[in-house]
Amino acid sequence: MASPTEMQKELADYLASQLDTELVEVGFVLDELVLRTRPQHICKVLTFLRDDSQCQFRCLVDICGTDYPERELRFDVVYNLLSVQQNNRIRVKVATDEQTPVPSVAEVFPSANWFERETWDMYGVFFSDHPDLRRLLTDYGFEGHPLRKDFPLTGHVEVRYDDEQKRVVYEPVKLVQDFRSFDFLSPWEGARSLLPGDEKADDQAEEGAS
Repeated sequence: MASPTEMQKELADYLASQLDTELVEVGFVLDELVLRTRPQHICKVLTFLRDDSQCQFRCLVDICGTDYPERELRFDVVYNLLSVQQNNRIRVKVATDEQTPVPSVAEVFPSANWFERETWDMYGVFFSDHPDLRRLLTDYGFEGHPLRKDFPLTGHVEVRYDDEQKRVVYEPVKLVQDFRSFDFLSPWEGARSLLPGDEKADDQAEEGAS
């Protein structure tokens, strides 16, 4: 694995000096420069990275979320930036919890609008001052945030088209397979009949014969 380039190291030192009060951490992960800041400073940090002549990170590639339920600040909001002029990438992270909003950066990068809506939809991270913060990928009235680690694997409801009612209906999820008691021994845990190759087929057959 290649080590960070001299240009990346110089940029890291430069940012640490220029954003001394705004940055919590400056380091490298998988040879990519990663900055960590606080929510109240995210707009200032991204504006500096966009406008400074030694940075020129003018392309917001993505905003995404990550969930660490064991942490007090369980969510990381991750901003991935690209500088075409400098041929370089950088990642900025902000930690928050379920109640603390993160300022929207839609005025800094207009493309952040839908990225922030997706992060809100999937993780429930609220972005203050967002121009139109509503769900993007899930349906209207959807309960919960699907990419949280504590979201049930089966979801809460399923959607189907009812031919008799001639409309889409919502129903509680009903599955043969019970995820909560899944023992991971058989790929056919919910099957009603024995299947060839099932690791438990022989034991169950012997119990049925006795």
